[in-house]
Amino acid sequence: MRWLVGWSSIAASFGTAGRVSAHGPGQGSGHGSGQGGYGHGGAPLHGGLADAAHPDDPSVDAERTVHPVGAQLLWGDPDPLWAVGDWRPDEIRTLTADPADPFTRLAVLGCCGATDAELRRALYAARGGALRHLTQWSGSYTAVVQAGRRITVVGDLAGARPVFYTPWASGTAYATAALPLADLIEAQLDIGHLAALLACPDSPEALGDGTPYAGVRRIPPGHALILREGSREITGYEQVASLAVAAPEADAERAVEGVREALVDAVRARLTAPRHAPDTLPPYDPGPVPGMGPADRRAARGAPAPGVGADLSGGSASATLALLAAGLPGAPGSLLSPAGARLLAVTFNDLATPQGREAELERARAIAADPRLHHVVVAAAAEALPYAELDGPLTDEPGPSLVFAARERRRLAAGSADHFTGHGARQVLDAHPARMADLLMDRRRRHLLRPVAALARSASASGASGESLLVPLTVYSAARRLARTTYRAGMEAAAARLREGGVPERSSGPVDASLAALTWSRPGPAAGWLTGEALAEVSIRLTVAAGRPPLSLRPGEARARSLLARHAADHRVFEQAVEVRSQRLHAPFLDNQVVRAARALPESLRVQPGARAAILRSVLSSAGVREFPPGWGATDRVPNETATRLGLRAALSGLLDLFASPLLADAGLIEARVVRQALLDAADGRPVPLDGLAELVSMELWLGRLLARRGTCWTGTSAARRRAVPEGVPVHRPALS
Repeated sequence: MRWLVGWSSIAASFGTAGRVSAHGPGQGSGHGSGQGGYGHGGAPLHGGLADAAHPDDPSVDAERTVHPVGAQLLWGDPDPLWAVGDWRPDEIRTLTADPADPFTRLAVLGCCGATDAELRRALYAARGGALRHLTQWSGSYTAVVQAGRRITVVGDLAGARPVFYTPWASGTAYATAALPLADLIEAQLDIGHLAALLACPDSPEALGDGTPYAGVRRIPPGHALILREGSREITGYEQVASLAVAAPEADAERAVEGVREALVDAVRARLTAPRHAPDTLPPYDPGPVPGMGPADRRAARGAPAPGVGADLSGGSASATLALLAAGLPGAPGSLLSPAGARLLAVTFNDLATPQGREAELERARAIAADPRLHHVVVAAAAEALPYAELDGPLTDEPGPSLVFAARERRRLAAGSADHFTGHGARQVLDAHPARMADLLMDRRRRHLLRPVAALARSASASGASGESLLVPLTVYSAARRLARTTYRAGMEAAAARLREGGVPERSSGPVDASLAALTWSRPGPAAGWLTGEALAEVSIRLTVAAGRPPLSLRPGEARARSLLARHAADHRVFEQAVEVRSQRLHAPFLDNQVVRAARALPESLRVQPGARAAILRSVLSSAGVREFPPGWGATDRVPNETATRLGLRAALSGLLDLFASPLLADAGLIEARVVRQALLDAADGRPVPLDGLAELVSMELWLGRLLARRGTCWTGTSAARRRAVPEGVPVHRPALS
């Protein structure tokens, strides 16, 4: 994991309380200083007087500070900032506005395509309060601005790079990870947030600004955290649309051109960054092995290849990124190679369940025939099934990807040091079914004809020919009902449904899934296994949220943003769970500029069948790719339930032992016997929400890893040990009836 952490506190002696000179690290105009926390002359730099006995007198207890373990100090007191983890030198950039004003400075961490001149102009604008300039560069990054005693930390639009904060030591501490802040304040678990995460994972109204740790808060996507001497303010930096009238519909051709430019710039930002090779290749390569080449031996040792690579699953998103990365002029795919060198494309072939993905594999082979790609197929059988390996690293938050992490890590280990993934394309470019209600609110009924007809054809293809005649009327009625339902009424109805124990029925096709999504809020797949008290607590959260003004009164826009935020949070957990040493995963579809350009797409274009494939086809056509394999952009891909059931069946004994005395039951969220029966039913092939089971198992695994952890993110003489959840999971006491 990599994160940045700092704080803002009250200090009477501004400019003298710090022990960092004005010419220390973070004062240059280029990349990170790389001095490892030492100033000129070799004197160690310190930061963090907020925990000292006398913050106003640095000479007293000068060494009694608390600071992150393994951190690189970017700037010091009175408002220090650290970068923690295995950051690359080019991923940390700091500069000052003027050498005579060392306390007006900017730090950008991550992959950012801006030049030093652009960074300096944005710093001047941010000093005056214009924060949107800090989010208009290509890449994925976090920006921190200091202007005197004012600290501004800017989050991203999707939520893949969140910002967390917590009150601490008469001030506010902030970080891009929640666990370090939980260690700092020794936070306990927030059981209500865990219940909401299981009951309504796609509803930010239920989750609020909370995290799994009590007292640690998250700023919403599209917002910035502003600190002034410890006091905090959260403000949005995006333009707010009018709630009274709909905005004029954008030109479709110009909007698609904007998406194309943003996506090309996002890929180019990664390709123009310095190339990296793995730091080490342990263990030592034993030499030739029969049937294994150098690449196979490297993948077996768990080290990525040098240079740039990409996923190639056969879908339109991963294929677009692979072809763009391989085809941009002057951007070679591998380290120390001339321009035009082939780019590594990785395809996973599941030998345990080969049925159902033949079309995808054929498309991947056809795309890989491009001479600019070097195709590698990672084949695995039962050892790569879901639930096959449940040991792994502790992530910042729980996520359903924990049960599939070993499967994905096997694929990514055969990739490159910088690896593209198509995550987020569906959530960014596709239309949420609730967008049909937005069209009805704008009186654009004619744009519903094609999506409704496509749903009717899918129902007819599934064998329900008699019901397909009623699909248009059913979908139109549901969309019209949602368009006439206010936000408050929708939230109150969702809360009442949870109080009554209503759980979602298993969707049997696209029509049922679309109808279930035509609502302001709906329970998640794991809600059916929660206790009544847990559901009641989540319903209270929804009822309270109903009285607050929403970010958008348009249900389609609100649900689409909520779904994107949930996916971005899950992608962040996925990155941490499958992390391969010296490898960076890049998801350009979650970049600020790509998300912003996609939001400009007109709704009438989004809801049309095949809109995402058509947009990506235009992106590739502008890059010189005009031949596409048969089935390009097919959207009939469904989760491989066969592989999930095989994995459940193989790991059934371990999962039953895991839920013999689960921590979730101690917290009062589930009943162990109910979940064990659901595991048995799923292994026997009975209809069970498999994604809900994955969420339960993942959260139980995460809780076990969190409580088994003995380390901490902080060190210092003032506090020997600061660790989150020091007392374990609070035991739930049932209420007297």
